[in-house]
Amino acid sequence: MSTNKIRLSKDLRGLWPWLPLWTVVVLLAIFSHGPMPLYSTRTLAVAWEMWQGHHWLVPYINGEPYSEKVPLLFWLIHAGWFVFGVGDVWPRILEVIFGVTQLVLLWVLARRLFPGRPWAAGVAPWMAMALAYAFFFGLQIMYEVLLVDCVLGALLCLTPKTGRAEPRWLLFGLLIGAGLLTKGPVMLLHIVFPWLLGPLWNEWARDNRGRWYTRGALSILLGLAMLLAWAIPAGFSGGDAYRHRLFFTQTAGRVVNGVQTDQKLQSHPRWFGWYFISLPLLLFPFSAWPRAWVALATLRKPLDTGVRFALCWLVPTFIVFSIVSGKQWYYLLPEMSGAMLLLAGAMAVLRERNNAFAENYWLGTWLIGVGSIAFAGFLFAMPYLVADRHLHGLWFDGVAAYSRTFSIAFLLLGCLLLLPVRGETRRLSAAGLFGVLALNTLFTLTVWHRYDLSPTSALLANAESDRHPIAIEGNYEGEFHFAGRLTQPITELRDGHALQAFAEAHPDGLVVTHPEKVETSAQRYALLIQPFRSTWVVVWSAPTLANLRTGRTPTEPPQPPQVFPTATDTQYGAHP
Repeated sequence: MSTNKIRLSKDLRGLWPWLPLWTVVVLLAIFSHGPMPLYSTRTLAVAWEMWQGHHWLVPYINGEPYSEKVPLLFWLIHAGWFVFGVGDVWPRILEVIFGVTQLVLLWVLARRLFPGRPWAAGVAPWMAMALAYAFFFGLQIMYEVLLVDCVLGALLCLTPKTGRAEPRWLLFGLLIGAGLLTKGPVMLLHIVFPWLLGPLWNEWARDNRGRWYTRGALSILLGLAMLLAWAIPAGFSGGDAYRHRLFFTQTAGRVVNGVQTDQKLQSHPRWFGWYFISLPLLLFPFSAWPRAWVALATLRKPLDTGVRFALCWLVPTFIVFSIVSGKQWYYLLPEMSGAMLLLAGAMAVLRERNNAFAENYWLGTWLIGVGSIAFAGFLFAMPYLVADRHLHGLWFDGVAAYSRTFSIAFLLLGCLLLLPVRGETRRLSAAGLFGVLALNTLFTLTVWHRYDLSPTSALLANAESDRHPIAIEGNYEGEFHFAGRLTQPITELRDGHALQAFAEAHPDGLVVTHPEKVETSAQRYALLIQPFRSTWVVVWSAPTLANLRTGRTPTEPPQPPQVFPTATDTQYGAHP
């Protein structure tokens, strides 16, 4: 057998069993229910409007140019639709492909950075696939997992490999450009510090500082040129307002709180320490693993190349993201992979330098195991607590029907984590992976119907086909457009005057509302009622709703409203 075939066979063995295991689990999870409002439905709505309107250059949402997103993900969705037809199966498969790519890139990156510690490369993807928040967010049809691929791929280009110490600058620039076309200028924040601090972790960068910074800067310029090659024609195609938002407010409004915009911007301003206090959740289950913290705390010089790389990446990037006004947990998704790279390296060092800490049972997974068993007890007791009204609310009322069955799963996972056997890291990772699968399945069986907007989308689709104008009270996030395959914008009604004007102009129109609770008038006069998260979606005839808002008695409807699911009187209230 040739050397290349031997190396390929060894590489493929290195993917077993974590890659097929994760792929099967995530496929089960992502197809257990439909696309999630509002993340996935908004992305699909933009892709659908671009597709049906032939807007290949400018993203659109609700009939208007959408400046908050760049087009690479939409183009990839369209590529699948050209082959397979329009549907939500391909976009979900695409997210699974992104996730597989992320784990493989992390595995290769760990092998490059820890050549003398193969154990670190072996466990890094196991740890990444067990991160609870990253797993759940990876089920969304969103931009961040593709961004992670671009970030890890670009950083991989900077790392030395056998037979080549100099970075692959052209590929580095192309992947920066792909990241910029995935998420915009924030891509640079994810990759700039490992490059700027290259001499601290890369020997070639120390010996060739001029070439490192000159060629790195040229690569960044190449990436920016790729972004501008799309943005400039898109800006002229989308109009003056779109061009202004695209080149200024959609980025500045997230970086600096208080920037004035002509439209509402999803800027998510939060205080400086918000990410710091969120770390235990973002890094769970490893944030509850004592040995992980001991491994990090006992790191001493000289540090491995991989550890220095991870610190040069994570520390300054985390600080800058904390300074930036706009914050969301998923903004740090690339750094979660970096955190697992750092932790895998620290654990490998601990195993070699401090055997007492590496094998101490009380630093192991028993704490998470006890927590899992306690959670199993809570799930088992939940039907009693709900029946006695000690617990009440959207989640508790829904989950109680299946909670005892799922308590068995968490009891078994807890017992697995209490065992003092070898392979602790992989056991914790496997338990974390199956734990999030269990929670996703429990959600699907009990609460998903409160997120499923198919009934309303079907009604609106029929209304549009019959040429009935449609409006919505408040802000519209595209949640009905893809599922209903709508082709016309939905009018946003900001106040009572707008509602009255819409009803007068469109006596055959429909209006969608989002009340906190369902009033008696809705049960009598509405067209459709369905729960949505902790509130409701109610669809009305426009004249009927306008008459009710002005105190007039509307015409009696020919039939009672459709209710999804079949409701009892006790369902209509503040806690649907």
